This record gives sequence, structure tokens and C-alpha cells, in this order.
Amino acid sequence: MTSQRLIPSTVVDLFLQNGIPEVKVFSFSENVMKAFSGSGIGLTISIPNEVIHDINSTNGAREWVRKTITRFVLKNINIKYVNIGAEPFSPSFWSKTYLGAVDVLKMIQDALNEAGHGDKTKATIPHLTDILKPNNTKPSEAEFRDDIKDLMIQSLQILKENNSPVMIDMFPILFVNENNLDIEFAFTDGKSTYFVVDDNGLNYTNAFDFMYDSILWAMKKSGAPDLKLVVGQIGWPTDGYPDANIANAERFYKSLLPRVESNRGTPLRPGVPIDLYIHSLCDENKMKTKFGAFQRHWGIYRNDGEPKFLIDLSGQGRDVYPTTAKGVTYMPKRWCIFNEDTSNLTKVKYEFEAACQEADCTSLAPGGSCSHLTYNQNVSYAFNRYFQVKSQKEDNKACQFDGLAKVVPDNPSTGTCIFPVEILEAEVADRGASIGGQGERVYMVFKLTTLLPLLLIILSFI
Repeated sequence: MTSQRLIPSTVVDLFLQNGIPEVKVFSFSENVMKAFSGSGIGLTISIPNEVIHDINSTNGAREWVRKTITRFVLKNINIKYVNIGAEPFSPSFWSKTYLGAVDVLKMIQDALNEAGHGDKTKATIPHLTDILKPNNTKPSEAEFRDDIKDLMIQSLQILKENNSPVMIDMFPILFVNENNLDIEFAFTDGKSTYFVVDDNGLNYTNAFDFMYDSILWAMKKSGAPDLKLVVGQIGWPTDGYPDANIANAERFYKSLLPRVESNRGTPLRPGVPIDLYIHSLCDENKMKTKFGAFQRHWGIYRNDGEPKFLIDLSGQGRDVYPTTAKGVTYMPKRWCIFNEDTSNLTKVKYEFEAACQEADCTSLAPGGSCSHLTYNQNVSYAFNRYFQVKSQKEDNKACQFDGLAKVVPDNPSTGTCIFPVEILEAEVADRGASIGGQGERVYMVFKLTTLLPLLLIILSFI
């Protein structure tokens, strides 16, 4: 969900350069899927929440599998998981829950088995940690919410019968802030002075272990103590939230990835390998910000394919940058800035707000990377963001703002605040062509595999 998009082949090449064996795609179109053909990369694809109710019969599930899975498998595309919805039981991020997801889980898995794909392609439901009852102070206290407990038990039984994993999305930075905990508890490098000792004597020194084992306890209490648990999303935003910055993101991955690659497991499952998908590959300047500006800043890359910080995707903990996207072409080195005409501040305010309606101004928020700017620089930042989103087109007055702006050749970036120049929009979204809905959104993930010490990551693009 970005204004300028990398072409799918460039993104797939980026995965291959970095040794990424698996990718999660939240919604997808024909050209994106074709780019993965022959790559060997394992894909997780999703049925959007709003489409769940459309697959309401055995024949509907068979038809979806035939049109989606079978068709792409025949094109040498490796589909590992089918996600039924996106956190469909979450009351935290959706105005409604999609309780029909369990019925669709069974119908899709049955259809996969019937079509001969069941050994290689598994259906599962990705969940947010809010499937648990709130206010747990110890992992052993955790259990599924009463309103979904029966559905969770049903889904776990389906997963057991098909050797499919439970998939959980967890965000330590949000967990510690929402629970008023020390931010150090969000990191796995052992520097936190806060810890939790459970009734069974197990010691929890970080949010990752706490959250992971909480889900394991809920699974155990619901009759599924041995199912594989995959971390479907985990990451650290670099802007738009308390403690969301590049230094903390680098630190977060610096300890987490080697720790997962070492197969240490968690206190409740010591020595058991964990599969983990990093959220996400790229920033998304068109992501909705209903729940916070941070939603646009999860990427380990900027949306031009440039890495934002040091991260060793092999899980070895080296101070290295991941490979940069190749073949990316930028628009001309020019910026749109405020001409500092403050004779009519009402007009300036109007044009500033109009620019931010279409462009991403989230970095200007308190605590953001551009929150230190002067009044004039704030206006310039908004104008330039709009100018770049509109591909620097002066014929549609992208740098006019009722006579308040001008184009300059000198980079106005200052301190931590980057005034970007966008890439050429080489890839235009397949409007309405996404398979299963969400026509313009392609949103991906990488994973840390346990057989190969490599990381998959959540790629955000299209």
C-alpha cells in the first residue's frame, strides 16, 4: 500500500538476494503471483476477512482451491499456507469479528486434501494475541476468550487432524506500552530489570517468551498441547509510536533473530524450533492509520528498496545491511517546499492539511522523526510529500498550493527527517484484480525458518 511501487520481479529478486525462503502475501494479484513462479520461495496467501462469508459451501471452497491453488501450483508456484482471514477474531483492530472463519478453515482444508494439495499446503487462521482473556499476569493464567473458546477448540481440532500449525501475530512494543511495562521488557537481549516468575518456576525476562508461552498455555487448556505454533507477524516500527525508531528496531532484531535461529525455544518449550515471520519488508505510506501512525512504518526497508538499519537476515547477528533492491529508478532530484509566504496563515493551514490528506505526514507527529521541524519546515515537508506522491507532475499543479510552493534542486532534509524523492512508478496496481478481494493491496512477510537458518519477512508492496 504505497504510492510508488516496486515491480514484483524486483521484489522477488530482493528476496532471493537475501536468501529468504518464505513470504506471506496478505492479498495478491496475478502479476505478483507470476513473479514467484520458479523461485522456490514458499508462499503464504490469504483469504481476506471480507471474503470469508463468500466461501460458504463445499463447492465454493473447491472452486476457490481450483482457481487459486491448483492454477498457481501448475505454474510452479510453491504455496505452503492458506491464511483464513487476517486476525478474524480480533476486537482490537476490527469493528466486527468474522466467526465463520472456522467453517471456512475446514472447507478449504478439505478441498485442498481432495485436490491432492493437502500434504504441501495447509490452511490455518492467523490470530492476534487478543484471542486471550485480558490482564494475564503470568503465562500459565492464559486462556482463550469466553466468546471464542468453543470456536478455538473446533479450529485446533481441525489443525490437529491435518498437521497444520497455529499462527499467532505478536508485537512486543505494543504489548509493553499497552500494559505499562518497562520498554526494556520488549527486547530479548536480557537488559530488562522487569521479569515474571510463573507458578511453575519458569522465569520470563522478555515479552516474546511471555506472549508465546501464553498462547501455548491456552492451547494446552483447549486440548492441543503439542500443535506447532508459528509466529505469523512480529516486528518493530521505526516511527509514529513511543520508542518506535531506527535504533530500537535494529536492537530488537539484533537479539531476537539469533535467539530464534539458535533453536533455544521458550521456557515452556525449551529446545523446540520456532518459525517466525518478520513484519515487514517495506514501509507503506498509503496504509490506513486508524490505529496509529506507526502502521506505515513497520518496514526493514523504505518503500524504494533501501534498508533502514542493520539487520542480519541469516540470524547470525552480524552488523550488516540486507541487500538493496536492484534496478530501482528514482524521479529527478528535486523537492517541493513552502515559499515562506506567511501573509495568510489560514490559507497555509488549509493547503498543509489538504496535502496531508493524500500524502503521508505521519513522521511529523509528536515523537516522530520529523517532529523537531520549524513551522516553515513542517509545511515544506507536507508539500514535498504530496509532490512526490503525485510523481512530481507539475502539469497537474502538484507543487502549486495556491501560490505557496516552489520546486528546488537542493535537498531540504534535516537531522533525522528525510524529505524523500520517490521512485518511478514502474508498477501500477491491478485495480480490482486481486484474487479474493482487496484489489490494490499486496502485503508480504518473511520468515525465520528452522531447517535453514534464514529469515522470512513480511513484504509490504504494490
